[in-house]
Amino acid sequence: LWEICMATSITIPYTEDILASANLSPTELADITRLAGAAKLFADGRLTLGQAAKLYGQSRVEFMATLVRHGYSCVNLTADDAEDELRFGNGG
Repeated sequence: LWEICMATSITIPYTEDILASANLSPTELADITRLAGAAKLFADGRLTLGQAAKLYGQSRVEFMATLVRHGYSCVNLTADDAEDELRFGNGG
């Protein structure tokens, strides 16, 4: 079964003074916005790491490195999930 996925885009209006104030090109603003959106959706648990990476246009490993490089967490475990992981890692 083949699934056809059509890409769509989001338009974010801005004025030239925003670019000038932030010293960004339109391409840089688009990249920062796309990364922030993907990182937020991942952090909130709305997307998996793989889905967020796909949204940003990278592999999972590349996206994890990008998140860390830009100060985002590449782990989104809840406190309960973290405790479960620690218990599992310690043999029970």
